[in-house]
Amino acid sequence: MKAQGIAAVTSSSIDGPQQFQEQCQMPTKGISGNLRRMAHDGAELPGVRLLAKPVYRLMFDRGALSSNSYYGVYPSHDAALAQAPKTLPTGYDLPRAADLYHERLDSILPSDYPVLFWLSQIFLSGQRTLFDLGGHIGISYYGFQSYIDYPDDLRWLVYDLPALVSAGREWAGQHDTGRRLGFTQSREDADGCAILLASGVLQYLDFTLPEMLGSLRNPPRHVLVNVTPLHPDRSFFTLQRIGELSSCPYRVMAVPDFVDEMKALGYTVVDRWESFERYMRIPFEGDHSIDRYYGFYFQRS
Repeated sequence: MKAQGIAAVTSSSIDGPQQFQEQCQMPTKGISGNLRRMAHDGAELPGVRLLAKPVYRLMFDRGALSSNSYYGVYPSHDAALAQAPKTLPTGYDLPRAADLYHERLDSILPSDYPVLFWLSQIFLSGQRTLFDLGGHIGISYYGFQSYIDYPDDLRWLVYDLPALVSAGREWAGQHDTGRRLGFTQSREDADGCAILLASGVLQYLDFTLPEMLGSLRNPPRHVLVNVTPLHPDRSFFTLQRIGELSSCPYRVMAVPDFVDEMKALGYTVVDRWESFERYMRIPFEGDHSIDRYYGFYFQRS
């Protein structure tokens, strides 16, 4: 590998909780700042929740909160979608979404190191076809290539929404010098691929990863999951507001349910890691908030 030490993934293991605490304690100014404090602090004080919750909901709908804000707990994707703000698109199928994450086209996050390690080992074993579920315009493809050597005959296929596929093809025409990257809008194209990569995407899908894999005749043997919100014992949806871009249902599965459903398809857990780079606080729903995201390497016999 070209980068140093996958142990670096643990270097930020306290960043999430620290940032969480700092955000809650950060002084604010003016009426808008006072409303933010009221909404957030009210989520922890039962005596004022009846007042604070509608204030928070109003700020959520108007985009007056931080870039990634969450609201509500719902039993299904459709139930969450029905409660999304009516003033914003609900999803990522937007030309503006293609401009997100460009800073990661030539860099990686600490939570990417386990994926890099296992991906390099899988490549060494001779596997050459990768299906990148929700791979945006090829963020992982470009970001990883500075850290591991891609085989010359690698076929990296990104699945995503039409607007992102279009932008990805345009970007690849100018930047994919190795001509290893392709794009598709059909998840059935994962059939027969050796590797499936799902990084930071499972929470946005209206289907689960086990449901997708179970529909394939020849599902990938190697499955790498990263940057995924999982709860110790609850499966549910919430709403995420992504700044002024959109608002969308956000899936959280229970860890045991996710692992058991993968095992039912013949997959075993080779490795598992936790990342504190990300956390999810749902005001007024403390039992559903999580302080870490997860990654897995599954292998099918």
